[in-house]
Amino acid sequence: MSDERMNADFLAVLEFWEREKGISRDVLISAVQEALLSAAKKAVGPARELRVEIDPKNGDIRAFAKLVVADRVISKHDQISVFDARRTKPEAQVGDELELEVTPTGFGRIASQYAKQALMQQIRRAEKALIFTEFKDRVGDIIGGTVRRFDRSDVLVDLGKYEALLPNKERVPTEEYQVGERIRCYVKAVEQGPHGPEIILSRADPRFVVKLFQLEVSEINDGTIEIKGIAREPGFRTKLAVWTRDEKVDPVGACVGLRGQRVKNIVRELNNEKVDIIRWDPNVRTFITNALSPAKLKTFEIDEASKRVKIIVSEDQLSLAIGKRGQNARLTSKLTGWQVDIEAEVVQTKGFEEKVAEAVELLAAIPGIARESADALVHAGLTRLEDLLQADVSDLADIPQIGEQATAVMEAARAEAERRKIQVGDNAAAE
Repeated sequence: MSDERMNADFLAVLEFWEREKGISRDVLISAVQEALLSAAKKAVGPARELRVEIDPKNGDIRAFAKLVVADRVISKHDQISVFDARRTKPEAQVGDELELEVTPTGFGRIASQYAKQALMQQIRRAEKALIFTEFKDRVGDIIGGTVRRFDRSDVLVDLGKYEALLPNKERVPTEEYQVGERIRCYVKAVEQGPHGPEIILSRADPRFVVKLFQLEVSEINDGTIEIKGIAREPGFRTKLAVWTRDEKVDPVGACVGLRGQRVKNIVRELNNEKVDIIRWDPNVRTFITNALSPAKLKTFEIDEASKRVKIIVSEDQLSLAIGKRGQNARLTSKLTGWQVDIEAEVVQTKGFEEKVAEAVELLAAIPGIARESADALVHAGLTRLEDLLQADVSDLADIPQIGEQATAVMEAARAEAERRKIQVGDNAAAE
C-alpha cells in the first residue's frame, strides 16, 4: 500500500512540474531514473548491468539486472544457475545473458527517500536550462516582477515561472524596495552563474531609460527619431540626445509629448529622476550648448586633438552650468564624448588707487600740465579734461599746489580741447 501511495505521489510531482514549469515528463523521468539507479545499487548490491525502470502510467519502480547463465554460480550478482534461468526462459543455455527483475521488497519506499533530493536537483537543473532557452532572446526587454526576498543587498524578483536577480550594483541608490512590491526592470543579461543560468535585471542601466522611451514614444520605436546618446546618474539625472532626419518632426517635442505626458510617465517610472531631452547636433559647439541649456555660455575654446572644450560663463551662470555636485557638466561630458571644463568669467575690477593713477597719467599727458599739477587736480576731484574745461580759473587758483599756475593750466587745457575739438562747456567729448 505504501508503495502505491508513493507511486501516486511521484506521479503527482511529475504532473506538477510538467504543468507549472513546463519541464517535460520524459526529461523528469530520465532524471529520476539516474537518481533511482544509485538507490538501487545500494538496495540490490553490485548487480550486473543494473537498470531501473519507471512505468510512466502507474509510476511503478522496478530494478533489472543482466545475469549470465552458469553451471555453477560463483557470484550471485553476475550469474544465475541453469535451473533458475530455465524457470524464466526454458531454452536458456550456459553463457546466455538473461535480464531479470531484481526489485527488492519495499524498494519503492527506499528509492523515494533516496531520490527525492536528487529529483529536486534535477528539476532545478532542468528549470535553469529552460530559463536560458526562454530568456536568452528577452535580453533588452522590460519585464515586471514581484520583490520576493533579499540576499544581502541583492534583490530576488519573482517573474512568475522564474526567479531573477537584481544585483546591488544594478539597483538605483535612491530606491528602496519592499517584499511584495511590483517593480519593472530591464533584462540586462542571461548568464551562467555558479548554480546554472541566471536572469540578471537592472534598473540603473542607461538602456532601461532608452527602452522606456522606445515603449512610450512611437516615433522612436518606428525609427523616425533616433536616440544618439545617453548619459545617466541613476536616481538623479539623465541626459538623452535625440535627432531626426524628418524636418517636419520636432524630436524634443515628440519625446516630451502633449503637455509633457510622455516624459512624465517615464519620470514617474524612474521615481522622479530628472530627464533632460536634448537636440543632438553634428556641430560640437551647438550640441554642448544644447546639453548645458538653459545656462548661457559666453565663449568656447575647442581643442580637437584632446577632445576638450573650455567654456567661459558669467559668474551668475556658473552654478547653473556646472549643476549640483558638478552633475550637469559631468553628464554633458559623458553624453558628448568631450571633456567639458566650465569656468567663470574673470572681471577685471580696478581699484581706487589704480583709477587715480590712470587719471593722473591722462592729465599729465596734456602739454603744459606738469605731473605734480595733474596729481593735485585729480585729488581735487578734477579727473578728466572735461572737468577742467567746466571749472573757473579762480577754482583752480584755490587748489594749494596750483595757485598762480591756474591760468597756465587752464590755457593748456583749452589748447588740448581745441586740438581734440572739444567745445568749452560741453559735457561730452566728440572725438
